Amino acid sequence: MKIYLASDHAGFQLKNELVSHLKRKGMDAIDCGAMVYDENDDYTEWIPKAIKPLLADLRHSKAIILGGSGQGEAMVANRFPGIRATVYYGGDKKILELSREHNDANVLSLGARFLSDDEAKEAVDTWLAASFSNEERHVRRNKAIEKIS
Repeated sequence: MKIYLASDHAGFQLKNELVSHLKRKGMDAIDCGAMVYDENDDYTEWIPKAIKPLLADLRHSKAIILGGSGQGEAMVANRFPGIRATVYYGGDKKILELSREHNDANVLSLGARFLSDDEAKEAVDTWLAASFSNEERHVRRNKAIEKIS
């Protein structure tokens, strides 16, 4: 599985930590930027750089995007057809599992200003370990989401 990562300045350091973390675990983590810290960059520039390659292989790829809160980043990601981005900025990790099991989320948006490095690593590991249930009701709902314009 390929995992595409992207962030603006607010999540830059944490993104770099997560890329290293995933590579240490033997995963194919691809850093889509930002490549240098720029306090004036915008997430709207960087998030599509992780989402566009994800779209080429939604079955075998995921994306992890980061920003200050993760909210705007998820909004950008969810503009792309076929993307189901979920936001996590702390709290019960069960929500990470449910985002995969029920909603088949293919993008995890992290609020870097609300998570420590260790919390973010644990969140990523939890999210990646979970899988879609394929229950009929969840399949039906996800298909209905795709039809909404």
